Amino acid sequence: MLQPITRGVAHAAAPVARTFALSFAIVLILSQAAFAQSSPFLTGATALESNILAWLTPIAIILVMVLGGMAMANRISWGWCIGAILGIALAFGAPQIVAWVRGMFGV
Repeated sequence: MLQPITRGVAHAAAPVARTFALSFAIVLILSQAAFAQSSPFLTGATALESNILAWLTPIAIILVMVLGGMAMANRISWGWCIGAILGIALAFGAPQIVAWVRGMFGV
């Protein structure tokens, strides 16, 4: 007697379906490790921040020395001194300021 074709196909498709389901589960598990990696943008931004701070540190020191000398000689407005000090504080405090703003908005 002839057997229906669908019965044979159903038995043959079961291992394929199991293999597909197992492959899909493995991909889902391994993709979690890929999501845990850091963003290339974040890595580049961190490197840029480090480089800018490395260049800014000696420039800020020299700027403070020049402003102090000019202030002692009474050749500069105190507004320039206050502006330079605020600029230095903003430049070196930028990571903390960004973290504070992000915390305020819940980002």
